Amino acid sequence: MGLCNGLSHCKLALAFAVLMDLLGGAALLVGVFARLEIKGQDYGDLLVYTGALFVLMSLAGWVLWYSGNIEGLTAKKELGHIGSAVDRLARNLSRKIRSYKSYH
Repeated sequence: MGLCNGLSHCKLALAFAVLMDLLGGAALLVGVFARLEIKGQDYGDLLVYTGALFVLMSLAGWVLWYSGNIEGLTAKKELGHIGSAVDRLARNLSRKIRSYKSYH
């Protein structure tokens, strides 16, 4: 496992991002450089757009992987700060939604 030590957390998000990059890059290259005509219809544009979509989906995987590997951030409670008004508002709203769902 020495190879994966630097990857740390979120290996599934990393695998998803790399797979989407590979599929997207391959689809883009095939769509641009290959002649894909079937019965007079050109399908190169379809592959270019599909490849671009895969590359955009890989961006989500990279963001998930990167944000999952951020270390050193501590919560406000660990630092001893009193919760802010936004934290209290979110907590109260969450409790109201939870209690509303339990009654209905």
